[in-house]
Amino acid sequence: MLLSGGETTVTVRGRGRGGRNLELLLALALALDGAEGIHALAADTDGIDGTEDAAGAVLGPATLARAKAEGLDPKERLRDNDAWPVFAAAGGLIRTGPTRTNVNDFRAIVIER
Repeated sequence: MLLSGGETTVTVRGRGRGGRNLELLLALALALDGAEGIHALAADTDGIDGTEDAAGAVLGPATLARAKAEGLDPKERLRDNDAWPVFAAAGGLIRTGPTRTNVNDFRAIVIER
């Protein structure tokens, strides 16, 4: 398991939905391209990633396939800073609601043997 904390940065070029955690996960999903045995989570402790209603998301080997099955192009969504619909379609959004605490962003990547 790989763990990390702290806030990542995003260069906003598009007009999409989602925050830095969803953007990081979408980029990771594209890099992994459905690799078996790798799962990840990225979320913000305050319960809101960017301006959306999700704290973050989880991804697994089927994340991109699920989004594509719903008619989404994950590469295009990343170019438009629009990761939220990808994880909504894949069923990976984490919705905690506001937690009233803002400690940090948190990421975990699990690699199964």
